[in-house]
Amino acid sequence: MGRTRPASGENAAAHERLTSAPVVLQVAASPVCPALVLRPWRMEDVAALVEVSRDPALRRWASSVVDDDADGTRWVQAQQQGWAAGDRFGFAVLEAQPGSVRGQLVGNVVLKEVASGEPAAEVGYWTAAHARGRGVASRALEALTGWAFDTFEADGLERLQLLHQVDNLASCRVAQKSRYDFDTILPAAPPTFPRDGHLHIRRTSGTWGLFTGRGGSGAGGSGGSGGACPSGRLLR
Repeated sequence: MGRTRPASGENAAAHERLTSAPVVLQVAASPVCPALVLRPWRMEDVAALVEVSRDPALRRWASSVVDDDADGTRWVQAQQQGWAAGDRFGFAVLEAQPGSVRGQLVGNVVLKEVASGEPAAEVGYWTAAHARGRGVASRALEALTGWAFDTFEADGLERLQLLHQVDNLASCRVAQKSRYDFDTILPAAPPTFPRDGHLHIRRTSGTWGLFTGRGGSGAGGSGGSGGACPSGRLLR
């Protein structure tokens, strides 16, 4: 996809904000979970990315395999290129660590297929093995969802799509918890997607979750349940 070209002065201003200063989203701590910070990927994240990418479960679902620092560098560069192009916005998800100014890498969320005037875009996510079971993916996805609609709704964004392979039950649970309603079953497309997939959709109304972004904040509840997913592709 080529570079998105904002169609109005308002959209041009939004694009300028995204490319001129890093977007940082804050997710408040809960009684059982530390606070999360979502920010664009940096080269300093490569070592941690390589480490979490050794997880067999993550490698099973990921579309890009990261084996070493060279792979990690290329992957982070691709995320940075997406921000520069204005069509893909990947966030490293960091968990606050007591006594440290740098958080621990616990996951990734991404908004992609963004285009001026298009009503739909896609979200994806993954969670590091050591951080699973703590609600990282659903909390980070809620923050990403609120930011996406807040940033791009004026440019025509009406819905966000979440896709996963039918046997990815954990991803299905995240979709439900994040109020992405099950929409339809998508046929397999080998070799990239060897099994059928589920399409979940979340629309603009009632989307705002608990997050704080640089320059603004969303309001409302996090969690809730969307349409039932009949069974359980982790997205890139």
